[in-house]
Amino acid sequence: MCIFCKIINHEIPSSVVYEDDDVLAILDISQVTRGHTLVMPKKHFANIIEADEETVQKCVSVAKKLAEQIVRNTGASGVNVLTNCGESAGQSVDHLHFHIIPRYDENDAIVIKFRESEQQDLGEVLKTVKG
Repeated sequence: MCIFCKIINHEIPSSVVYEDDDVLAILDISQVTRGHTLVMPKKHFANIIEADEETVQKCVSVAKKLAEQIVRNTGASGVNVLTNCGESAGQSVDHLHFHIIPRYDENDAIVIKFRESEQQDLGEVLKTVKG
């Protein structure tokens, strides 16, 4: 059983921010910024690609509400809401979860930076993406 399933089953203590029949949200034990919260379905799915649409919608709905609440209550100036899918994307626990990371300023302990890549033929990329 994965660590998040154990948390969901209350076998491992956590700081619960929100809970309903389908979704659990807890404070991340590694607070990247103050208020960093994880939203996860109670049903086990490895990631967003494997999860069914209903589960994803429930998690995103909770993440939106909590992001609003967290920004309002912490005084954060912004927020990142993200999910990692696969080890190469930074997923370290194979249970679907969304990070809500309040942002306070450019000195936060998280850096998300898009760099310019080599020029791409968008027509070819589009064909590949669409299959």
